[in-house]
Amino acid sequence: MTEKAKKVPRQPMPEQAPEIRRSNFLEVPLGYPKETAKLEASRCIQCKNPACVKGCPVGIDIPGFIDLIAKDDLAGGIAKIKETNALPAVCGRVCPQEAQCEGQCVLGKKGDPVAIGRLERFLADWERNEGEVKLPQKAAPTGKKVAVVGAGPAGLTVAGDLILKGHEVTVFEAFHKPGGVLLYGIPEFRLPKEILFAETNYLERLGVRFEYNFVVGKLASLQELFAEGYDAIFVAVGAGLPTFLKVPGENLIGVYSANEYLTRSNLMKAYLFPKYDTPLIRPKNVVVIGAGNVAMDAARTAVRMGADSVKIVYRRSREEMPARVEEIHHAEQEGVQMFLLTNPVRFIGNDKGHLTAMECLKMELGEPDASGRRRPVPIKGSEFVMETDMAVISVGAGANPLLTSTTPELALNKWGYIIGQPDTGKTSMRGVWAGGDIVTGMATVIQAMGAGRQAANSMQEYLTLGW
Repeated sequence: MTEKAKKVPRQPMPEQAPEIRRSNFLEVPLGYPKETAKLEASRCIQCKNPACVKGCPVGIDIPGFIDLIAKDDLAGGIAKIKETNALPAVCGRVCPQEAQCEGQCVLGKKGDPVAIGRLERFLADWERNEGEVKLPQKAAPTGKKVAVVGAGPAGLTVAGDLILKGHEVTVFEAFHKPGGVLLYGIPEFRLPKEILFAETNYLERLGVRFEYNFVVGKLASLQELFAEGYDAIFVAVGAGLPTFLKVPGENLIGVYSANEYLTRSNLMKAYLFPKYDTPLIRPKNVVVIGAGNVAMDAARTAVRMGADSVKIVYRRSREEMPARVEEIHHAEQEGVQMFLLTNPVRFIGNDKGHLTAMECLKMELGEPDASGRRRPVPIKGSEFVMETDMAVISVGAGANPLLTSTTPELALNKWGYIIGQPDTGKTSMRGVWAGGDIVTGMATVIQAMGAGRQAANSMQEYLTLGW
């Protein structure tokens, strides 16, 4: 790498202006042009022992694909990524790179890390836009059948890995389209549906079969899937059970879980009203309780749905906010207000049962709790009332119980999550693996994909060698 290249600054990504994007659901970041991507790729110093790869849950050869961009071998670059990741357009958009691959980049110790996620997105978009989506070579058919329960990021990763190894793979999905949380949870302005479906279409072209509107645990049990000839099963049903605050007034009209609010907007297309007449309150004053990525998605959706004011209400300080820095930044650019060190204690309604206000307490930070974050402590006498006609509760979600409640053979922890071995995803039930949020609780897309990768490796060993 030349001295000139070492002095190249991290390249910004063009994006929609806040005053324009707050009125539409089009994607906010616009992606790198080719020459910008090549310039950014030139910043990579090609470490002999790349820490960025260790920071990637699916182990992408990051220096390898970046070097190919710099050399203008874009087809080679995307092929390099797809050796270990079947969803690069998704990961390039929604992964928390700053805490993973980019967080380990050597350049980040004294300056800005290489924009790994943006370069991954660039290659995936180039391949899709050029119509150059090529299929890798598959292993010879093994005669083995694998069932994947859930078409979210963990399940799609397992399907993509095992179809290449020659196994027959069927994905059973409760919804009418694939994607799981990628579909119902992440808004169009962060992950356009056409891009998600292009990624899943790639898996179909590889030979993965999808069965939609199929709730495993209701329409068929795991035992019945084995009886139908499946040799191994991967369970990835997610953590879609909403968590509430357990304060008075949560049953008022206008109080949503983030799960319901985003599902109505994304999956049921309320954002395309009036083309899709999905019922969704059109409020003036919205509060979103929580400060993770899901909370930012809900707040930014409310802005686009026409709310006059949108507030994030969070009981800790800015330093403890779990959302990506970029998501917080984008939300504030779009006019979302942050009410920090603030905790709701009750919702207030009118005589018709509609939400009109929320009573809150001011907080201060005490000693760290079990999560390592400083515990919020109420300030006595600091109660105040905030006017609101819609509240979205985004404080986490619990384990999806539809399958586990009908499968006593699966060992669960005290929170109802499936117990899976950390490095393999093996469960207590022979021939069954699990991964993603149904094992870990709510985590990131790439962590779910990493769990899928580990499970697929273990399943391959089982399918070829047995236990």
